[in-house]
Amino acid sequence: MATPIQPIIIIKKKKGGHGGHHGGAWKVAYADFVTAMMALFIVLWLLSSSQDVKEAVAGYFKDPSGRNKQIGSSVAGVGESLTIAKTQISQIKEKIEQALKQNPDFNKLKDHVKMTITGEGLRIELLENEKGMFFETGQPNPTDTGKSLLEELAGQLGKMPNGILIEGHTDAQTYTDPNYTNWELSADRANAARRIMETTGLRLNQVGQVRGFADQQPRLPDRPQDPSNRRISIIVRYMQQAPTPEEKVKENGKETSDKGNKAPSPASNDKQAHTSTQPVKTAH
Repeated sequence: MATPIQPIIIIKKKKGGHGGHHGGAWKVAYADFVTAMMALFIVLWLLSSSQDVKEAVAGYFKDPSGRNKQIGSSVAGVGESLTIAKTQISQIKEKIEQALKQNPDFNKLKDHVKMTITGEGLRIELLENEKGMFFETGQPNPTDTGKSLLEELAGQLGKMPNGILIEGHTDAQTYTDPNYTNWELSADRANAARRIMETTGLRLNQVGQVRGFADQQPRLPDRPQDPSNRRISIIVRYMQQAPTPEEKVKENGKETSDKGNKAPSPASNDKQAHTSTQPVKTAH
């Protein structure tokens, strides 16, 4: 008897669950969409902002790590802080201009005192003439006119919370004595201006830096020996943040306690100054 043929059994298994994974391409597309929307909102904000804010943003892209950070920011936002800082400096400029107009020698000084608002703050420049208006020719000693003007500026700036920088500049004319150059002269004149201003109005530690640039930053690069390249620059810096009442009390208390014990200026402030000798110089 023949063996019966066994039937072939086929088992089909069906997979349950959802369809296959669709990938993460949609996340990239969504991120691009959100970025584009953010860029659109920023552009719309800039278009509706004031001219000061537009200039500040443009200045950041021109110099991301430079002077714009001197202005600082506040809880109100960077744009608001920039506007406040520039308005404050403009008001300081107006006050100083009004004070200078009261000077009996204003007509003689007006063409030699220049004030401009820069990335660091308000720059006040005392420009020399051929005869030496603010400093004796070739010497770090201020003239009577220069001393009087520095005292007047110190009286105005000492009332303000802003920090001060002082720079000295010379023209390209050189000395015959190699031991006393334009570097020494520019630093000595800046330090002389600092000493006068600190004793006639500026607060303790209000001067943050004293700089001597010699002839490296001429005001008129095409005329390096022009007398106006010899100048003292006083920079009223932007305020990063207004001092709190507690800080004011602390600062006033420290200033009062130090008044009677004020020592000569430390070497750190006079680090660019040099031992005074009487070198043989050409006219400066």
